[in-house]
Amino acid sequence: MHILATDGDARVGVLHTAHGPLETPAFMAVATAGTVKAMTADAVRTTGCQCVLGNTYHLMLRPGADRIVTQGGLHRFMNWPGPILTDSGGFQIMSLAVIRKIDPDGVTFRSFIDGSIHRLTPASCIELQNKFDSTITMVLDECTAFPSTFRSAELSMELSMRWADLSKQAYRPRTGYALFGIVQGGIHADLRLRSVRALRSIGFDGYAIGGLAVGEGQAVMLKTLDVTIPDLPKGAPRYLMGVGTPDDILSAVERGIDMFDCVIPTRAGRTARAYTTAGVYNLRNARFADDPAPLDLACDCPACTRYSRAYLHHLFRAKEILGPMLLTWHNLTFYQSLMRGIRSSIMLGQFISYSAQLRAAWAAPKTVR
Repeated sequence: MHILATDGDARVGVLHTAHGPLETPAFMAVATAGTVKAMTADAVRTTGCQCVLGNTYHLMLRPGADRIVTQGGLHRFMNWPGPILTDSGGFQIMSLAVIRKIDPDGVTFRSFIDGSIHRLTPASCIELQNKFDSTITMVLDECTAFPSTFRSAELSMELSMRWADLSKQAYRPRTGYALFGIVQGGIHADLRLRSVRALRSIGFDGYAIGGLAVGEGQAVMLKTLDVTIPDLPKGAPRYLMGVGTPDDILSAVERGIDMFDCVIPTRAGRTARAYTTAGVYNLRNARFADDPAPLDLACDCPACTRYSRAYLHHLFRAKEILGPMLLTWHNLTFYQSLMRGIRSSIMLGQFISYSAQLRAAWAAPKTVR
């Protein structure tokens, strides 16, 4: 990672990959099963998104790695030539598997789709991502449940570190590609530090912080980051997995995080919630039924430049699919605009004031028409 500027602990950089550059801090749109929901790949590109996130667990179940290979790899299959990061699926195995059995060498589980039995090991997880031609490969890990006892979190972290080592052994380095380790340890500071040190001793191209945003609350999440980040290598990218809200992103960037992903903007788009420069709107609310104004004057997405709030309200009330499509497009555009503003403010040494201005605008009372 080439770091271009810093402002306190916040930093701007670029990852040069085999599939193009990734400017950081970056927000990666979630394309779990090879698609960003309600969006074409071309539409995702217009938002400014440079990297998308796929999921090994979902892709191995359908359409399957061998089918993706026969289609020319994941980039060609989903019409996304830019960087793709593939999560290893550890969280999904915890949250979606009907039955799972974990052992020191991997996990056996039943598919949530059809109940078929599958086996995933660190080596097979790496091989699957190699078949996908993932730009950034993630090690197999176990996402520690929350809440959990110290001992449960410790055993889970130790297993993840064993799997991280086995993942590294199975990985075949290539120019322009990267392997990221994943820090675990629940909300326990000493476990997080042990995990960081174990990963550093193995050696990775980047370091992700997993097991957060699972119910612990923002204050605890930030406290965990405060403990974890200082021990991470300064020259390597830092990725906070599954986070988050715009406010979460500002707080994490302030602490030195470089990469984010989250389903929030796309899920919100499908449920009529719009992230705007004035805060979050619920377009189902009756207050928007006769509102002729654009959703957000500061946004240049199609939802904002071509349609009114009243029309968007109508689409959701009428359960028309265009509503989720337009609002997803808007939310992803808002998030990418946020990241561009963050990068620009860091370059100018104005990140703290920029964050304060955004938060003040989001918190200001909304005009009711």
